[in-house]
Amino acid sequence: MGNQPGKVIVIEDEEMVRLVLGDFLTDDGFEVTSAESTEEALELMKKNLFNVAIVDIRLPGMDGDSFIMEAHRIRPEMKFIIHTGSPQFSMSQELRDMGIRDEHLFLKPISDMTVVSRAVKKLVEEVKP
Repeated sequence: MGNQPGKVIVIEDEEMVRLVLGDFLTDDGFEVTSAESTEEALELMKKNLFNVAIVDIRLPGMDGDSFIMEAHRIRPEMKFIIHTGSPQFSMSQELRDMGIRDEHLFLKPISDMTVVSRAVKKLVEEVKP
């Protein structure tokens, strides 16, 4: 990842999941910011450049799908990982067209966080010059 750690934002309304994911990624060398809503995340995006967003889909207010589309419009270079507890979630063609692939979709609960960290590392490499 070079000298700079990848900048990751975790958008998750469940506090424990948000903390565990954020702590794991921080320990793995990423600079992590967390938000409990998509609205908070969009505010944070005004002041920070993130390489990767890890997004829960079912959130109060604006849902994760809508957030990804809005965030992509604001920062087309940002990459996304979907982290959802909804086993019936199906990725739309619109999300696929933004470069989100099946390997960027993780269902909760995740027993091995290293798979998420590896996916984040790969996406950070895609974003960085």
